[in-house]
Amino acid sequence: MQYRTLAGTDLRLSVVGFGVWTVSAGWWGEYSDDQAVALMHRALDLGINFFDTADTYGDGKGETLLARAIAGRRDDVVIATKFGYDPSGQTGPRGQVELPQNWSAAFVRRACEDSLRRLQTDRIDCWQLHNPKLDAMENDALWQTLADLQREGKLRSYGVALGPRIGWRDEGLRALHERRVPVIQIIHNLLEQEPGADLIDAARTTGASVLVRVPHSSGLLEGRFTAETTFAPGDHRRHRPHEWLIDGLKKVEQLRFLEAGGRRTLGQAALLWLLAEPS
Repeated sequence: MQYRTLAGTDLRLSVVGFGVWTVSAGWWGEYSDDQAVALMHRALDLGINFFDTADTYGDGKGETLLARAIAGRRDDVVIATKFGYDPSGQTGPRGQVELPQNWSAAFVRRACEDSLRRLQTDRIDCWQLHNPKLDAMENDALWQTLADLQREGKLRSYGVALGPRIGWRDEGLRALHERRVPVIQIIHNLLEQEPGADLIDAARTTGASVLVRVPHSSGLLEGRFTAETTFAPGDHRRHRPHEWLIDGLKKVEQLRFLEAGGRRTLGQAALLWLLAEPS
């Protein structure tokens, strides 16, 4: 495994991390708690020390499962989690609907303490605003609260995780240039390069580290889908139009040359392409 330093810290992260959403939210298939923990143990055995979760993954389950998986090994891992969504403010049904957000100082502090408790730790290595909008970028009190929490030792670093879909260019640029965040998480892959390319350029300028999620374009770049592929009822990809799959398959065929005559898989090539970027 290779490792890179997280900007603004002395933390060394494995270049491939483990996204805990996949095993805690039920949107990528169902996993038992034991299966989820076993997968994280396997990741640790392979040299993966970076785990990215959020307080809303499975209503906190992502954090509690991670705490169970790394029990006794806290100093060997780098934990990233997220905050900002406030389920108590939701009025409609749960599901594929984005929750309301709360950036008040009181809520942010409570969210931090709740995550520390679920993670069974005394500090969060990288705390990220979860899919922030422009109102968060403009909220001076929010950023002061984050600076205070870092000074108190509860945060090693903080940044933004942009989403929930591709986009959010303005939010990312303002986070980098105006708030000078040292960490930005984006959706970026061979099939979805905008606005990621602009955000990576900006991160180079400001010296920020870039965390990439959805590196395989929701599975398309794993190279195993066909026109007949169907997704389970709870899988988030089931909610996409069938054209997403068909158009994606056509693009994937144009990338088969990256497999180099069988010397690598398309999925491996997708990761190598991302890791060619030092940020």
